[in-house]
Amino acid sequence: MYDFQFQTVSRIISGLGSIQELTTVLTEQSSKKVLLVTDNGMLQQQLHHPILEILEHLSLAHVIYADVIADPPEHVVNSAVEFAKQEKIDTVIGFGGGSSLDVAKLIAILAHPNQSQKLAELYGINNAKSPRLPLILIPTTAGTGSEVTPISIVTTGETTKMGIVSPVLYADVAILDATFTQNLPAHITAATGIDAMVHAIEAYTSKIKKNLYADMLAKQALRLLNQNLKLVLEDGSNLQARQNMLNGSMFAGQAFANAPVGAVHALAYPLGGHFHISHGHSNALVLTEVLKFNAPNAKHLYAELMTWIDPYSKGCTDGLCDLFIDHMQNHLDRSGLTLKLNALNVPKTALSTLAQDAMLQTRLLQNNPRDLNLNDAEQIYHAIYA
Repeated sequence: MYDFQFQTVSRIISGLGSIQELTTVLTEQSSKKVLLVTDNGMLQQQLHHPILEILEHLSLAHVIYADVIADPPEHVVNSAVEFAKQEKIDTVIGFGGGSSLDVAKLIAILAHPNQSQKLAELYGINNAKSPRLPLILIPTTAGTGSEVTPISIVTTGETTKMGIVSPVLYADVAILDATFTQNLPAHITAATGIDAMVHAIEAYTSKIKKNLYADMLAKQALRLLNQNLKLVLEDGSNLQARQNMLNGSMFAGQAFANAPVGAVHALAYPLGGHFHISHGHSNALVLTEVLKFNAPNAKHLYAELMTWIDPYSKGCTDGLCDLFIDHMQNHLDRSGLTLKLNALNVPKTALSTLAQDAMLQTRLLQNNPRDLNLNDAEQIYHAIYA
């Protein structure tokens, strides 16, 4: 446990109004033509205007790719890359939720003029290679932590997702400014906040690469997220709480980038792939049952997390573990999210298919503190059905 390697983004700029630092960043990078990668929702809300103002102030040529969709499929990535190549851009800014940031990372690699790799060659671990274009990531949700992870998730078929994991995907700069998150609807705030908490929990219980550095970040992330999720759900305009959520999400992202996630994510992916349930919501659906399943192997870790987020909590290891699971369930109950599959129009006949697809997520399942088989996965889906 004491021998480890740790990597992260080399420069993080965090704070209310920190988007203004983009001027310095772009000047230092000697950018000539910038691609802003986002989605149509960001354009409709005009959230990208502060970035455009900076680009115009610097007299920087720029173009926008705004066709990113949730759980981006391969054709979206490929069309974005072709657009970037045609425009001969030299800097990529990802702006939005996790999907926009994930696509921006891949554009930065695949649109580099000296890059010979194709998207299909990148899937898996350490297959994506240099060179890549300068990359700046600016999240507008406090959840995925994608701005500090070396991971992009792509929908590869009608229902399947695959990950691309490589240090080349680490951005040059991440800018965290909560002014971009203050108008997030409550259901998105809740789902992305739960997603970030799952990242922290699963990093702390990661079986293979758990380490002291990631543990430190996971605990601090969970404390910030635990303290502030309720606050932002009660008052979305609470900018300090929003900034704390962004920082918590970022810390959790750094943690799970180095101590990878497990069964919660493995069981969540098929829900998004088959039924287009958002990633954070999918995590929320399976979280409690996976915690219960993992408890025989991870109860001491859950107990440690309970005493970290609430130093006044008392009890034996079993009791503190149960308290932690109840505590997370309370977050889910307050989230306003639908927590049963039948209420989301998932047919019961699909549960076995969901379980089979979850078992394909071997990259994730190997990190889970307790081995999970097909029957276990199906039982978890049944437990959250109605």
